[in-house]
Amino acid sequence: MAVYSHPPEDGYEGVYLRDHLDDVARRASEIVPDEATTPDRESLQQVVETLAYVHDFGKATTFFQEYLRHGTEPEHKPCRYHAPIGSFAAYYALDAQGFGPETCLAGFVAVAKHHGQLPDVTQYIYKRAYTSENSTEGAETNNEQLQAAIAMQLNDIEKHVPGLAADILDDATNSDGSWDGFRHSYKELLDEIAAAVATESGTTISRESLSESCYGLTLEVWGSLVLADKTSAASRSEETDSDSTYGAKQPSLQVLDDYVAELEASSPADPNGSRTERLNHYRSRARSAVVENAKQFAEAGGGVATLTLPTGMGKTLSGMSAAQTVRDELGSERVVYALPFTSIIDQVVDEIKDIYGTDTLGRLLTAHHHLSETTIVDEDDVDADDADMNDDVAGMLAESWRAGLTVTTFVQLFESLAGPANKQSMKIPALRDSVVILDEPQSLPLDWWKLVPRLVAILTEQYGATVIAMTATQPQLFNDATERGGDVTELVDDPDVYFRATERVQYELDASTERYIETQEVPKSYADAGAELLTTVDSGESTLAVCNTIDSARALFNELIDNEDSLLSVGDIYADELSTVKTTADIDPKTLASRIEERSDRSILHLSTRLRPVDRLKLIETAKRLTDDGHSLITISTQLIEAGVDISFDRVYRDLAPIDSIVQAAGRCNRSFEREQGRVVVWWLDVPGEQQKTPAEAVYNQGATLLPVAAETLDAVREEGTLLSETSVARTAVTEYYRTLHADKNVGKQEYTGYVDDVRGDKLGELSLIDQRNAVDIIICRTEAEREQVEQVRGAWSQYEFDRVHRLMDGLKEARVSIPVYYGESDKKEKLSQLNRVHSDTDVRWLDVRKHGLGEYFDQNTGFVIPDSTAERRIL
Repeated sequence: MAVYSHPPEDGYEGVYLRDHLDDVARRASEIVPDEATTPDRESLQQVVETLAYVHDFGKATTFFQEYLRHGTEPEHKPCRYHAPIGSFAAYYALDAQGFGPETCLAGFVAVAKHHGQLPDVTQYIYKRAYTSENSTEGAETNNEQLQAAIAMQLNDIEKHVPGLAADILDDATNSDGSWDGFRHSYKELLDEIAAAVATESGTTISRESLSESCYGLTLEVWGSLVLADKTSAASRSEETDSDSTYGAKQPSLQVLDDYVAELEASSPADPNGSRTERLNHYRSRARSAVVENAKQFAEAGGGVATLTLPTGMGKTLSGMSAAQTVRDELGSERVVYALPFTSIIDQVVDEIKDIYGTDTLGRLLTAHHHLSETTIVDEDDVDADDADMNDDVAGMLAESWRAGLTVTTFVQLFESLAGPANKQSMKIPALRDSVVILDEPQSLPLDWWKLVPRLVAILTEQYGATVIAMTATQPQLFNDATERGGDVTELVDDPDVYFRATERVQYELDASTERYIETQEVPKSYADAGAELLTTVDSGESTLAVCNTIDSARALFNELIDNEDSLLSVGDIYADELSTVKTTADIDPKTLASRIEERSDRSILHLSTRLRPVDRLKLIETAKRLTDDGHSLITISTQLIEAGVDISFDRVYRDLAPIDSIVQAAGRCNRSFEREQGRVVVWWLDVPGEQQKTPAEAVYNQGATLLPVAAETLDAVREEGTLLSETSVARTAVTEYYRTLHADKNVGKQEYTGYVDDVRGDKLGELSLIDQRNAVDIIICRTEAEREQVEQVRGAWSQYEFDRVHRLMDGLKEARVSIPVYYGESDKKEKLSQLNRVHSDTDVRWLDVRKHGLGEYFDQNTGFVIPDSTAERRIL
């Protein structure tokens, strides 16, 4: 009888089980480096190869073969499941070769869940193996039914394909075990596995039975097996050069050095020259010092390093140089560059593309910021056996970070380390021996501030990775010594030197902030705020006001646009231009800026996540050209403009916020030293509309009350009057602020780290850096091309062209906004449900803004709106 792992279908020949197992084992040996070890110093490569040989062992049964070929379900349905028997074979094969108990258990779970997600590992192991001889229940438990099915599968394999089973177990155990040894010891294995995680009485689990390194071990062997298996299945086990399949092309440090040298040659640097020349001198000095310190850091073994430089000191290039220096010194293969927001990834990627003359389609560079992963059905569910049949190899390799440099988000990185979905786990092998840059780590949610250092410890201590955290406002997340790397290393010799050299702004505490410090009463009205912004722009200055919520930004924008006719709306002019072109790409920001300047010497712009990403990018580029030209522009924005947007204003107003956010906002002021000093004003804005709390309190006083700490710290570093120097805020206040958060507020949820120590994959899988579970995604069509593309999606869906649907939906990503719907907002949910789905099997809606009756859902200045909604407005 021919035994298949994947049947003949869709023009493909079938893949024989033995060929698939051999292929997955071969791939595993390429994915896992030769020198990689488990926490017990065993060969990790040998572990994963062993799992590869047995992961689909259960497919050898006639039960599975009948289901595979004819869809016939066995009378005892669990007999069809292939992963459970494979998990016991994995434990046996590892144990036979002398691997330690924890490694055997990790292998057991990895095979059991190679189509699923990590469970509560201790509980899962116990339930799968525990049997009750004296059960008083009238029927068998599900696990006992599954164990009975495995016994039937063993008999079936012995009856029909004993030779195949003998060959597989011989290879899996490296001849240290056998098929007969496995099938005859199955009942003893149940007792042994259950006892490994049980209390002395044997009736309950013992969470202390597994070590703190078990989670990292299980995660890595599982992710490595999943990657090898899925890429093999998608390739139909065709023979390929695995080195080329999984290998990376490394960006050259020399090319980066040459690029920086060319920049420096075109920009004179002199410590005693003009302000620009002094800035260039300090940039060059900082990068040279960082590279030298990175080399010494690597020679000392790596671990965790920080890179602390102010805005404008070339942090991105210095960080890239440091990472590649460490990579070359330690013989690493990959660099992973993680940022907090998708909005700034493109800017970093574009710079890297310019440096290396490459795109994001090859093995040198990958940009990965897709915020959702395909979930494959758990092995215990009916369709789990079909889960590995529909994947694309090229897409899998990109999403598994096999390129030499991957630019991604904190969401992708840390959610792939904490309870990843099945496909997300395929990234884990790429992190082995990698160099990971964390850009702006202070942006991580406070709840994760204890978990992230724990995950970083797994990276550095178990996976041999090196981590570099770089920002102007170090949150002191990694101050504790690490077992492998010792104390955290600062790659900048004396950060204060650079902060003093680049002082661009002074900070001012508005009277409303003074009132917050004293009494927390009487915030600044939007009328008063609008009047102050008009006074500033009347003096010829460009001005940015950063608000804490979308509703606050709208309230301030409306205050100005409704009461000042002479302000030209940039959004209106953009909409006029958009109505005359076929695609958004046809809009030229330079031309748009010129037309605005021709019509008025004062203009106003609104920015928030309710605008489509493609529109935001065009508008930000237009605003940059306007401010570069000295045009008097007022920009009202949410926090999205704080993160890496390369635009400079003469004056910045920031609603009261944590100090790191205030410093980030200050990075948009006098960015290129257009004047001697810019001014950053911190005010406390009033409640917008009918809400109950000011935006600052609504956002930052949930859980840990951050505002009093921020306000009191700012007040403490003032010497006299209301003005504060940039260094006193960016260095003294930041340091004291984070010290207070850690020491006094004890920020971060300790139970999250407990989930790692207790190997609670189920609990970790529930965590998220962002909450999009209650969001509705809407594609907003503003051009004819976008309308046509939506119709193409609908047509492709009706023709069952699902790959084309996926490609077309990806192409509409930049026209999509995400609207959160919270508990109790039934009115908002009802309004959103009135929009049509793009196709019948998606929750993504679409909106044609020019269609009669739907224009009320969209404002060309402020973006998507909920028409006539009485529900409480929420924060994005």
